[in-house]
Amino acid sequence: MAESAAGYDLTPLTAEQIEDKAVSLSADERRILLDHGTEPPFCGTLLDNKKQGVYECRLCDLPLFNSNAKFDSGTGWPSFFQPFDPQHIRYIGDDTLGMRRTEVRCSRCDSHLGHVFPDGPAPSGQRYCLNSVALTFKENASA
Repeated sequence: MAESAAGYDLTPLTAEQIEDKAVSLSADERRILLDHGTEPPFCGTLLDNKKQGVYECRLCDLPLFNSNAKFDSGTGWPSFFQPFDPQHIRYIGDDTLGMRRTEVRCSRCDSHLGHVFPDGPAPSGQRYCLNSVALTFKENASA
């Protein structure tokens, strides 16, 4: 078993396990999580969430971001300056749309979450710009 510093199992899910978990996804959730789509800006259900808790992967429930790392980037997508645990995020070079970006995915199930940009606030200077549909929110959960 591969374990993160935060104590979570990071063993990659098999294709069969991913498909079993994906059965309950809506067409839009599948398009974003599995087919690397993007939701339109300013429409996500978690954009204006100000509650304390943890944002988890919609597909496999791996904790991805704490609410105390969330900030209003003005971009129309939930934004964070650092992950729950750096090992919970995978980084993939993305050259689509005629620009160089860095895609972020869940380390355990490989679901598409969004992108990270080097224009965020201190202390990291990073802006993890995520799709609300890729996340679930667990209120009052802690690191």
